[in-house]
This record gives sequence, structure tokens and C-alpha cells, in this order.
Amino acid sequence: MAKEERTVPKLDLDRIIAACESGDNVGFCIACHAETHGVEPDMRRGVCESCGEKKVFGAEELIIRMG
Repeated sequence: MAKEERTVPKLDLDRIIAACESGDNVGFCIACHAETHGVEPDMRRGVCESCGEKKVFGAEELIIRMG
């Protein structure tokens, strides 16, 4: 059986800003670009549920880092 591939949208500034404005405590994995809910805005290096890397950052933290 072939491995199922999941398409994850590109991680760009518009997507990060939308996450900040949503107020839903969204974070993103900078390795696989997966979205994670229920993270603190200032999260740094959380474990990604999709790829297992310690590269999940809160959306607000990513905005600060991009500045």
C-alpha cells in the first residue's frame, strides 16, 4: 500500500498573520509547515505532531522572528 501524502500549504507571512488575527492560539512547524492549535503565542521549538521535529513556533513568535 502506498504511503498517503498530505499537502500542507506553504508557510508565508499572510498565513501567519491570519493565524495571529484568529485568536485561536495557532502555531506552525517550520520544518513541515503543519499548523498546530492550542499553542502559546510565544512557543519556541515545540514538538510537531505531524513530523516529530522540535520546530513548532507560535504564530506571534514567528512574526517577531521575521521582523
